[in-house]
Amino acid sequence: MLTFTICLVILITGYFTYGRYIEKLFGPDSRPTPAVTKSDGVDFMPLPGWKIFMIQFLNIAGLGPIFGAIMGAKFGTASYLWIVFGSILAGATHDYLAGMLSLRHGGESLPEIIGRYLGMTTKQVMRVFTVVLMILVGAVFVAGPAGLLAKLTPGCLNETFWIITVFVYYILATLLPVDKIIGKIYPLFAIALLFMAVGILVMLYVTCPPLPEIWDGLRNIHPHAEVFPVFPVMFVSIACGAISGFHATQSPMMARCMVSEKSGRPVFYGAMITEGIVALIWAAAATYFYHENGMGENNAAVIVDSITRNWLGTVGGILAILGVIAAPVTSGDTAFRSARLIVADFMKIEQKSIRLRLMICIPMFLLAVGLLLYSLQDAEGFGKIWRYFAWANQALAVFTLWAVTVWLVGEGKNYWVTFIPALFMTGVCTTYLCIAPEGLHISPLFSYGIGGVCVGIGAFWFVVWKRNGCGNKKNRKLNFI
Repeated sequence: MLTFTICLVILITGYFTYGRYIEKLFGPDSRPTPAVTKSDGVDFMPLPGWKIFMIQFLNIAGLGPIFGAIMGAKFGTASYLWIVFGSILAGATHDYLAGMLSLRHGGESLPEIIGRYLGMTTKQVMRVFTVVLMILVGAVFVAGPAGLLAKLTPGCLNETFWIITVFVYYILATLLPVDKIIGKIYPLFAIALLFMAVGILVMLYVTCPPLPEIWDGLRNIHPHAEVFPVFPVMFVSIACGAISGFHATQSPMMARCMVSEKSGRPVFYGAMITEGIVALIWAAAATYFYHENGMGENNAAVIVDSITRNWLGTVGGILAILGVIAAPVTSGDTAFRSARLIVADFMKIEQKSIRLRLMICIPMFLLAVGLLLYSLQDAEGFGKIWRYFAWANQALAVFTLWAVTVWLVGEGKNYWVTFIPALFMTGVCTTYLCIAPEGLHISPLFSYGIGGVCVGIGAFWFVVWKRNGCGNKKNRKLNFI
């Protein structure tokens, strides 16, 4: 428990120390925000700071920090370190700077921001890539909560019923103004999710389970360690609890509702640190579960159900499960909403008209239904979609980090805070693509070599670009594609 406690303290301290440094590096000021200058009553509208934090937290806290952390716990103590240092140095920094750039550029969607600094070709690729990722998120975040809800309700309300119900909710949350559904029910969902996390945290200290300590070593204890090496698999498995490109797609929605740039650190950096705490708690709880039951269980929902019911009782377990359900549901609906906004931005379609919103949304929902049906009919369908989503999620973080790095260079600021994470995540994504069974499935030795070469190319390209003086001119683009 000592290692867990130290990690928890470091996470909280990181918000007040490194988070403050990143805030000063950006330099928020008192300029008018898009919520004021572009108010439209649908997507651009002022909301209270506490409500924006709740929405941002729930937007980014999907299944990743819970299910991802549970699966990541199989890798041993290394998972704790990745959650802590990944959240502080990479994830929260990524979320804050991406969100603040959106705020500075009128609430722009992520592909537009990336295109500003990585070139038009990259922008076009990211437009398609990000919309597809958002639809993947919406599809994978239907079956999970529907299955858990089916466990809590009578047999007549089966998984199919809840899949339809959740999907209908997604449609409404995507089309209606942000204050009609999202602004009203997210605080209630947040209470359920935080109750779950605090309840499990308290029980960790009450029961004091035998958790591994860092001085016991960082050995990979995964039962299939030869197939699932810590690098890069763990760094993709634990995405939302450490760093996630999906987060940067959600930030523009809140950038369109903030009335002050100084709210950025609690909203963007703070929400990521909070998510890291949730991931750390579940990684520790899962470690205890594996210690007691072995590592044969691969269904994270079963582990969640077992832990909450054993530690929090029937009522507490139900409330905790509802918190777990709220996390993916509130990421799925805003994923579709983000996709709508991204398409509207690059097609220059105003969104005050419900007819124009429907014109964008209908094709997206049809594609999502197709992916959902595939995941339900094929035994391996959901797993495949989830793994593709996980890799695409981290790949998006890579492009976001490189774009922010270019901006920092142009502003004459300390670009190392994102340059190092950009190189590291470039290595993670390229190596994973090579080594993963759903990827190229190349031997580890060659995969690591290819990953290293890609990191070297990225670093060399950046150095050449900077030495040529491109980085001394604001908004000068670094064209990777």
